[in-house]
Amino acid sequence: MTSPATLDWRTRVAIRLGTWVIHALGTTWRVQVHGRQALLARAPEASRVVFTLWHGQLLPLLWAHRQPTAAMISEHKDGDMLARLVKTFGFFSVRGSSSRGGTRVLLEAVQVLNRGADIAITPDGPRGPRYSFAPGALVLAHRARVPVVSMVAHVDRKWQLRSWDGFEIPKPFARVTIEYGEPVTLDDPDARTAAARTEEFAQRMREAVARVEVLAGERARA
Repeated sequence: MTSPATLDWRTRVAIRLGTWVIHALGTTWRVQVHGRQALLARAPEASRVVFTLWHGQLLPLLWAHRQPTAAMISEHKDGDMLARLVKTFGFFSVRGSSSRGGTRVLLEAVQVLNRGADIAITPDGPRGPRYSFAPGALVLAHRARVPVVSMVAHVDRKWQLRSWDGFEIPKPFARVTIEYGEPVTLDDPDARTAAARTEEFAQRMREAVARVEVLAGERARA
Protein backbone atom coordinates (compact mmCIF):
# COMPACT_ATOMS: atom_id res chain seq x y z
CA MET A 1 0.00 0.00 0.00
CA THR A 2 1.36 3.38 -0.98
CA SER A 3 0.73 6.52 1.05
CA PRO A 4 -0.19 9.79 -0.65
CA ALA A 5 2.37 12.58 -0.59
CA THR A 6 2.14 15.35 1.98
CA LEU A 7 -0.20 18.09 0.76
CA ASP A 8 -0.21 21.78 1.63
CA TRP A 9 -2.89 23.10 3.97
CA ARG A 10 -4.99 24.67 1.21
CA THR A 11 -5.23 21.36 -0.61
CA ARG A 12 -6.08 19.54 2.62
CA VAL A 13 -8.88 22.02 3.33
CA ALA A 14 -10.16 21.66 -0.23
CA ILE A 15 -10.24 17.87 0.15
CA ARG A 16 -12.09 18.12 3.46
CA LEU A 17 -14.69 20.45 1.97
CA GLY A 18 -14.98 18.33 -1.16
CA THR A 19 -15.42 15.19 0.89
CA TRP A 20 -18.16 16.82 2.96
CA VAL A 21 -19.99 17.96 -0.18
CA ILE A 22 -19.70 14.51 -1.78
CA HIS A 23 -21.03 12.77 1.32
CA ALA A 24 -23.89 15.27 1.57
CA LEU A 25 -24.76 14.69 -2.09
CA GLY A 26 -24.26 10.93 -1.90
CA THR A 27 -26.78 10.46 0.89
CA THR A 28 -29.46 11.76 -1.49
CA TRP A 29 -28.55 9.59 -4.50
CA ARG A 30 -30.97 6.77 -5.28
CA VAL A 31 -28.59 3.94 -6.10
CA GLN A 32 -29.65 0.66 -7.69
CA VAL A 33 -27.00 -2.02 -8.19
CA HIS A 34 -27.13 -5.03 -10.52
CA GLY A 35 -24.78 -8.01 -10.48
CA ARG A 36 -22.98 -7.45 -7.18
CA GLN A 37 -24.74 -10.22 -5.22
CA ALA A 38 -23.16 -12.90 -7.40
CA LEU A 39 -19.73 -11.49 -6.58
CA LEU A 40 -20.41 -11.26 -2.86
CA ALA A 41 -21.68 -14.85 -2.82
CA ARG A 42 -18.45 -16.27 -4.25
CA ALA A 43 -16.18 -18.38 -2.07
CA PRO A 44 -13.52 -16.35 -0.19
CA GLU A 45 -10.67 -17.94 -2.14
CA ALA A 46 -12.36 -16.88 -5.40
CA SER A 47 -13.30 -13.36 -4.33
CA ARG A 48 -10.27 -11.45 -5.63
CA VAL A 49 -10.93 -9.54 -8.85
CA VAL A 50 -9.60 -6.67 -10.91
CA PHE A 51 -12.40 -4.13 -11.40
CA THR A 52 -12.30 -1.95 -14.51
CA LEU A 53 -14.21 1.34 -14.61
CA TRP A 54 -14.10 4.47 -16.73
CA HIS A 55 -12.26 7.39 -15.14
CA GLY A 56 -15.19 9.77 -15.62
CA GLN A 57 -17.49 7.53 -13.54
CA LEU A 58 -15.20 7.21 -10.53
CA LEU A 59 -17.41 9.19 -8.18
CA PRO A 60 -20.75 7.32 -8.44
CA LEU A 61 -19.02 3.93 -8.68
CA LEU A 62 -16.70 4.38 -5.70
CA TRP A 63 -19.56 5.82 -3.65
CA ALA A 64 -21.77 2.80 -4.37
CA HIS A 65 -19.08 0.13 -4.11
CA ARG A 66 -18.03 0.71 -0.48
CA GLN A 67 -16.05 -2.54 -0.19
CA PRO A 68 -12.43 -2.80 1.01
CA THR A 69 -10.68 -2.33 -2.33
CA ALA A 70 -7.39 -0.94 -3.58
CA ALA A 71 -7.54 1.79 -6.21
CA MET A 72 -4.69 2.20 -8.67
CA ILE A 73 -3.99 5.94 -8.81
CA SER A 74 -1.38 7.77 -10.85
CA GLU A 75 1.69 9.42 -9.35
CA HIS A 76 0.75 12.74 -10.97
CA LYS A 77 0.09 15.65 -8.61
CA ASP A 78 -3.70 15.42 -9.07
CA GLY A 79 -3.42 11.78 -8.03
CA ASP A 80 -2.43 12.92 -4.53
CA MET A 81 -5.81 14.57 -4.08
CA LEU A 82 -7.66 11.57 -5.50
CA ALA A 83 -5.79 9.20 -3.18
CA ARG A 84 -6.90 11.23 -0.16
CA LEU A 85 -10.46 11.34 -1.47
CA VAL A 86 -10.87 7.62 -2.11
CA LYS A 87 -9.52 6.93 1.37
CA THR A 88 -12.66 8.56 2.79
CA PHE A 89 -14.71 5.92 0.93
CA GLY A 90 -12.77 3.09 2.58
CA PHE A 91 -10.35 2.49 -0.29
CA PHE A 92 -6.58 2.43 -0.14
CA SER A 93 -4.31 3.37 -3.01
CA VAL A 94 -1.60 1.76 -5.08
CA ARG A 95 0.30 4.61 -6.71
CA GLY A 96 1.49 4.37 -10.29
CA SER A 97 0.36 3.56 -13.82
CA SER A 98 1.56 1.69 -16.89
CA SER A 99 3.46 4.81 -17.99
CA ARG A 100 5.02 5.73 -14.63
CA GLY A 101 6.43 3.15 -12.22
CA GLY A 102 4.91 0.37 -14.32
CA THR A 103 6.94 -2.64 -13.14
CA ARG A 104 6.96 -1.57 -9.49
CA VAL A 105 3.24 -0.85 -9.37
CA LEU A 106 2.44 -4.15 -11.11
CA LEU A 107 4.37 -6.09 -8.47
CA GLU A 108 2.73 -4.11 -5.67
CA ALA A 109 -0.73 -4.68 -7.16
CA VAL A 110 -0.10 -8.43 -7.44
CA GLN A 111 0.86 -8.46 -3.76
CA VAL A 112 -2.38 -6.63 -2.89
CA LEU A 113 -4.39 -9.27 -4.74
CA ASN A 114 -2.41 -12.10 -3.16
CA ARG A 115 -3.25 -10.67 0.27
CA GLY A 116 -6.95 -11.09 -0.57
CA ALA A 117 -8.01 -7.59 -1.60
CA ASP A 118 -9.65 -6.57 -4.87
CA ILE A 119 -8.22 -3.75 -6.96
CA ALA A 120 -9.93 -1.13 -9.14
CA ILE A 121 -8.31 0.30 -12.27
CA THR A 122 -9.44 2.94 -14.74
CA PRO A 123 -8.11 1.63 -18.08
CA ASP A 124 -8.55 5.07 -19.71
CA GLY A 125 -6.72 6.89 -16.90
CA PRO A 126 -4.90 8.90 -15.85
CA ARG A 127 -4.76 11.03 -19.01
CA GLY A 128 -7.04 9.35 -21.55
CA PRO A 129 -8.11 9.31 -24.26
CA ARG A 130 -11.57 8.86 -22.84
CA TYR A 131 -12.87 5.28 -23.10
CA SER A 132 -9.51 3.95 -24.30
CA PHE A 133 -8.42 0.66 -22.74
CA ALA A 134 -4.77 0.42 -21.68
CA PRO A 135 -3.50 -3.14 -21.14
CA GLY A 136 -2.40 -2.72 -17.51
CA ALA A 137 -5.55 -4.24 -15.99
CA LEU A 138 -5.28 -7.30 -18.24
CA VAL A 139 -1.58 -7.83 -17.53
CA LEU A 140 -2.27 -7.58 -13.80
CA ALA A 141 -5.21 -10.00 -13.90
CA HIS A 142 -3.19 -12.49 -15.93
CA ARG A 143 -0.17 -12.23 -13.64
CA ALA A 144 -2.26 -12.62 -10.46
CA ARG A 145 -4.58 -15.23 -12.03
CA VAL A 146 -7.73 -13.40 -11.06
CA PRO A 147 -10.77 -12.45 -13.19
CA VAL A 148 -11.63 -9.04 -14.60
CA VAL A 149 -15.00 -7.50 -13.69
CA SER A 150 -16.35 -4.34 -15.32
CA MET A 151 -18.21 -1.67 -13.34
CA VAL A 152 -20.34 0.87 -15.20
CA ALA A 153 -22.89 3.47 -14.16
CA HIS A 154 -25.75 5.50 -15.59
CA VAL A 155 -26.72 8.76 -13.88
CA ASP A 156 -29.99 10.37 -14.95
CA ARG A 157 -29.19 13.87 -13.63
CA LYS A 158 -25.60 15.03 -13.33
CA TRP A 159 -23.05 17.77 -13.68
CA GLN A 160 -20.40 16.83 -16.23
CA LEU A 161 -17.04 18.57 -16.07
CA ARG A 162 -15.28 19.81 -19.18
CA SER A 163 -12.33 17.56 -18.45
CA TRP A 164 -10.82 14.95 -20.76
CA ASP A 165 -12.84 12.21 -19.01
CA GLY A 166 -16.17 14.08 -18.81
CA PHE A 167 -16.11 13.56 -15.03
CA GLU A 168 -19.63 12.92 -13.72
CA ILE A 169 -21.06 14.34 -10.49
CA PRO A 170 -24.62 13.14 -9.81
CA LYS A 171 -27.00 15.92 -8.82
CA PRO A 172 -29.05 15.75 -5.60
CA PHE A 173 -31.57 12.87 -5.65
CA ALA A 174 -30.22 11.56 -8.96
CA ARG A 175 -31.00 7.99 -9.95
CA VAL A 176 -27.71 6.09 -10.15
CA THR A 177 -27.89 2.69 -11.83
CA ILE A 178 -24.84 0.43 -11.63
CA GLU A 179 -23.95 -2.89 -13.21
CA TYR A 180 -21.18 -5.29 -12.28
CA GLY A 181 -20.23 -7.47 -15.24
CA GLU A 182 -19.59 -11.20 -15.28
CA PRO A 183 -16.08 -12.21 -14.16
CA VAL A 184 -13.83 -12.95 -17.14
CA THR A 185 -10.75 -15.09 -16.56
CA LEU A 186 -7.69 -14.56 -18.74
CA ASP A 187 -6.39 -18.02 -19.60
CA ASP A 188 -3.96 -16.76 -22.21
CA PRO A 189 -0.56 -18.51 -22.43
CA ASP A 190 1.38 -15.35 -21.54
CA ALA A 191 0.93 -11.72 -20.45
CA ARG A 192 1.70 -10.36 -23.92
CA THR A 193 -1.19 -12.32 -25.43
CA ALA A 194 -3.50 -11.15 -22.62
CA ALA A 195 -2.42 -7.54 -23.17
CA ALA A 196 -3.39 -7.79 -26.86
CA ARG A 197 -7.06 -8.26 -25.89
CA THR A 198 -7.64 -4.59 -25.05
CA GLU A 199 -10.17 -4.01 -27.85
CA GLU A 200 -12.17 -7.05 -26.75
CA PHE A 201 -12.40 -5.74 -23.20
CA ALA A 202 -13.15 -2.20 -24.36
CA GLN A 203 -16.05 -3.68 -26.33
CA ARG A 204 -17.20 -5.59 -23.24
CA MET A 205 -17.36 -2.29 -21.36
CA ARG A 206 -19.23 -0.58 -24.21
CA GLU A 207 -21.76 -3.41 -24.11
CA ALA A 208 -22.04 -3.03 -20.33
CA VAL A 209 -22.75 0.70 -20.77
CA ALA A 210 -25.53 -0.16 -23.23
CA ARG A 211 -27.02 -2.67 -20.78
CA VAL A 212 -26.98 -0.28 -17.85
CA GLU A 213 -28.68 2.38 -20.00
CA VAL A 214 -31.48 -0.11 -20.69
CA LEU A 215 -31.75 -0.92 -16.97
CA ALA A 216 -31.90 2.79 -16.15
CA GLY A 217 -34.63 3.30 -18.75
CA GLU A 218 -36.71 0.45 -17.32
CA ARG A 219 -36.25 1.90 -13.86
CA ALA A 220 -37.43 5.34 -14.99
CA ARG A 221 -40.57 3.84 -16.55
CA ALA A 222 -41.42 1.68 -13.52
